[in-house]
Amino acid sequence: MESQSLGRTRQTPTARNHIVYTDHKGRKIPYADKITPEPILNNNAGRDTKADSIRNSYNSQFKVGIYGWRKKCLYILVMALMFMMIINLALTLWVLKVLDFNSEGMGQLRIVPGGLQLLGQALVLDSLFTSSIKSRRGQPISIESSRNFTVSTRDPHGLLQSRLYLSHDRLEVNVARLEVRDSRGALLLGAGQDSVTVGADSLTVASPAGVTLHTAAQTPLVRAPPSKQLILESPTRSLEMHAAQNIALESRAGDISASCLTTFHLKSVAGSIHLDAPSIYMPKLKSALPLPASAPHAHDSHHQNIYQLCACANGKLFLAPPHGACGAREESLICR
Repeated sequence: MESQSLGRTRQTPTARNHIVYTDHKGRKIPYADKITPEPILNNNAGRDTKADSIRNSYNSQFKVGIYGWRKKCLYILVMALMFMMIINLALTLWVLKVLDFNSEGMGQLRIVPGGLQLLGQALVLDSLFTSSIKSRRGQPISIESSRNFTVSTRDPHGLLQSRLYLSHDRLEVNVARLEVRDSRGALLLGAGQDSVTVGADSLTVASPAGVTLHTAAQTPLVRAPPSKQLILESPTRSLEMHAAQNIALESRAGDISASCLTTFHLKSVAGSIHLDAPSIYMPKLKSALPLPASAPHAHDSHHQNIYQLCACANGKLFLAPPHGACGAREESLICR
């Protein structure tokens, strides 16, 4: 009985089959030493079937995935990305709200056919490049700068053509020719490198000092305003008038007065000087003493205020008694 019980006791433990499973490089694979089920041990179908059974059992017990600290790091990375995405979305919505984006544009800036329309004020921090700036219908346009304002144009090669510079104390315009026209397109003022043209009907200078010309003035007409006098004056130097043909001085309802300090010259080179007037007065001519009496009427009281006009060799005029030769005793003194 005891021998039978011992025999049974020895046959009760399951037979342990120690199998070492290696890969194609000869490395030992974990968990290859395991208890093989009895049907697999008794299966003598072949070596390949037994190897496949061992491989399937190994795959069922080996866990595939990310575990431990790698899994925690992956979760932290995913949460950080999700948090950043939420922050970016919130900031994007905040920017859209602040800038007032809508279907027509952004805030007071509207996108219209042909350009942009600004309903309020615009602050340009750097440069503004545009082909046209227009105000709204019936509204003025205002351009303001805290320091200076400059408008420039360039040619297709990028070279500067014209420039408008406005600062707190001066206005500069650098152009080849400056023109000012009225609403009808007529030229009012034109300034170029060679000449300045005034196209208005009249030029009025309201300054009390008048007009100062450093070289010469060329004009077909010099006329004073109504009820005003015309004065041509040179306070410290001479005054000259030159013409290729004629110079006319005319006063239709008044006098013409010409005065000087020393000598007043009327000179005609190839012609003559005509004094066409019903009366010519020279009240300050010197009267010469008469020559020795040779005529009976030399001391006639009827002829005391009558003189004959005489001229010296140098052209100086003097008065002589009406009777006798046109000369004087002291001719050397009078004709000096």
